[in-house]
Amino acid sequence: MRKSISEINQRIRDGNARVVTAEEMPGIVAELGEDAALKEVDVVTTGTFGAMCSSGAFLNFGHAEPPIRMERIWLNDVEAYGGLAAVDTYIGATQQSETRGEEYGGAHVLEDLVAGKAVELRASSRGTDCYPRRTIATELLLEHLNQAVMCNPRNAYQRYNAAINTTDRTLHTYMGMLLPNSGNISFSGAGILNPISNDPKLRLIGSGVPIFLCGAPGMVIGEGTQHSSAGGFGTLMVTGDLKQMSQDYLRAATMTGYGVTLYVGLGIPLPVIDKEVVRATAVRDEDINVDLIDYGIPSRNRPALRKVTYAELRSGMVTVNGEEIRTSSLSSFNRARKVAEALKDWVVAGKMELSLPTRKINPKHQVHPMHETVRGPRVADIMDKNIVTIGEREEIRTAALKLLKGSTNHLPVVNENSELVGIVTTFDISKAVANPGKAELVRDIMKKKVIVTTPEEPVDIAVRKLEQNNISALPVVDPERHVVAMLTAIDLGKLFGGRWLK
Repeated sequence: MRKSISEINQRIRDGNARVVTAEEMPGIVAELGEDAALKEVDVVTTGTFGAMCSSGAFLNFGHAEPPIRMERIWLNDVEAYGGLAAVDTYIGATQQSETRGEEYGGAHVLEDLVAGKAVELRASSRGTDCYPRRTIATELLLEHLNQAVMCNPRNAYQRYNAAINTTDRTLHTYMGMLLPNSGNISFSGAGILNPISNDPKLRLIGSGVPIFLCGAPGMVIGEGTQHSSAGGFGTLMVTGDLKQMSQDYLRAATMTGYGVTLYVGLGIPLPVIDKEVVRATAVRDEDINVDLIDYGIPSRNRPALRKVTYAELRSGMVTVNGEEIRTSSLSSFNRARKVAEALKDWVVAGKMELSLPTRKINPKHQVHPMHETVRGPRVADIMDKNIVTIGEREEIRTAALKLLKGSTNHLPVVNENSELVGIVTTFDISKAVANPGKAELVRDIMKKKVIVTTPEEPVDIAVRKLEQNNISALPVVDPERHVVAMLTAIDLGKLFGGRWLK
């Protein structure tokens, strides 16, 4: 048995269509079986509501008198793109205010417009014969704009990896705040309700398909940026009329220490045309696996600690290495459920008919990393190999003499196997000398927690370690924790003084 789109749309027009949410579908299939479910259900609605940083809107302001070709544009002190036509712009959700920083950004401008608030437009130009005006400042409401078209390059991720932090300090990431020492697990996505999770082969979702976007009718443009459905990370590029959107499904937010983002409510109605659709929309949270990634590793290739399911993540607790760790969702499942229910109401009321893609999205596409023609500098390029170390059992007086003879303020401390076990500084020695008799050996005064780097580590990451830990030097170690060099602020001065910036 197979149903056509025209047959399903006729049932919608007649008011006879059976429409259910993706959350309801697994129970229906379990109760009726696939054949009966195909006969019974015509449309499955999906929904997601989460932080979708790759979002924004094209705006047209209309011409001023005298006219201006806006080259630099600010909306509430948030800079928008000035490289379009004279009075068009694109404002990205994550662009931050020049006066308020991460407290306010492009996402807040969009929410303010949708909420009916006035937004200040400022623009400048060099002036031309046909556009003589050089500056303009005015306040605008959404209704004053000729067009306000949301166009989001990357939305509706098929799934998100879960995030954990095994380091001993708090991390601020796009996955939210990650507590030290595996203190929490952060995840995102609607799981069972997610649009692409219910159409993983992208048979029904593609260019021209109608959607629910922030409370307004919208459309799938095609595959989103970073679309990688071959690995289970498909994305969509979508569009909709900002003027019809609702603040209920469009909310600005700031992730402390990371920046501004936009929460977007998005849902897609899926026509139940055959048993393959029935099977796909019967997906459960238990069926959707993601990797638990250690965000404490500052690399594109972060290690995965284990596989977890959305059912585990939504339970509130996940076991890692025998320890139960609390989970928290960066997205809202309740709001995703409202999206799916609102879309269901639209279809039942005949406000939205369905269509198949006018152009298919490649379900086997695999994203690639950036092609870099010039390798960034590594620690090995600038580290000082003339190192001086000291044994942990040596006297403090010996350490003081070594520091006096050398040009460093840091002495790596090693054990009998030449492995790094600590570090002492000029300040540590000074304190010990000022309090004679309390300590005699280097091991008594050394700092045992040593922040280190490796020869192959990018200099950018090493610099961040120095800044975050408020230190001025890093021992450079090999895989056996033998000290092979030191990296200091003086070495970095060579880099940023222009030696490598060519």
